[in-house]
Amino acid sequence: MFGRNALVFVVVFKWWNVLPDDERQQWTLDPFVSVGPLRFGMRPGQVSQALSGVTTESQRHTLHRPATEGVSTVVEGDYQEVGLKLYYRKERLACVVVDALRGPQVFADGTALVGRVPSLLEQWMVQRAEAREPYSELTYMAAGVPGSETLGVVIDVQRAGDHLLTRPVFIPPEAMDDLPHFLPREAWSAC
Repeated sequence: MFGRNALVFVVVFKWWNVLPDDERQQWTLDPFVSVGPLRFGMRPGQVSQALSGVTTESQRHTLHRPATEGVSTVVEGDYQEVGLKLYYRKERLACVVVDALRGPQVFADGTALVGRVPSLLEQWMVQRAEAREPYSELTYMAAGVPGSETLGVVIDVQRAGDHLLTRPVFIPPEAMDDLPHFLPREAWSAC
């Protein structure tokens, strides 16, 4: 396969490394309003400005150009180093997805939502729901993915080696009516 004198380099890619909480940005969720410095409804330039104190990385955009229109619009933004994937509707921020491995830690009601064991976070959501009006809190998507109708979050999962960790998807109120179709298929994990 390799010649006798060939050098073989082995690159160890740290694909599954999970940042500890103390090395992550610490953000707070204001349900249906904001996730850390990001407010729903912001334009892509406003998002870049809001994150300028967090990262020097530029937002990478995915553009969409409808056949009937001559102008492209931003539909997706990506801050890979910071661990954020953003989705826009009509060039307004409509979804924030936080990477389980390296994204900011987001707190709701004092509870960390990012990079957690899914069953433990779901149990917290169930207990939280028990203190609320019946049938007004929890929702489940396909494959049993839980969401909170009062926090505006779906607790998706992401693979970390042989484990799954929480990868929250934060949404505005209008998404709750048709959550599976509000975002493109790529917004949801493939785990």
